[in-house]
Amino acid sequence: MSRKGNCWDNALTERFFGSLKREWLTVNLYSTRKDAISDVRAYISYYNSHRIHTTLGDVTPIEFEKCA
Repeated sequence: MSRKGNCWDNALTERFFGSLKREWLTVNLYSTRKDAISDVRAYISYYNSHRIHTTLGDVTPIEFEKCA
């Protein structure tokens, strides 16, 4: 574990939540908590199966796993 203030341990999580906030949540308003939860789940599905990741060679994570 790193010391407080070092982001090495949670860099992937921080990147995911940054993308979630920047790409998805800023353009949507939710009337209920249930709507927000289902939309975040939809983003997770999109993030894992359809969104192209430049660090993986411009392919989706699923395509990357198939090729590996």
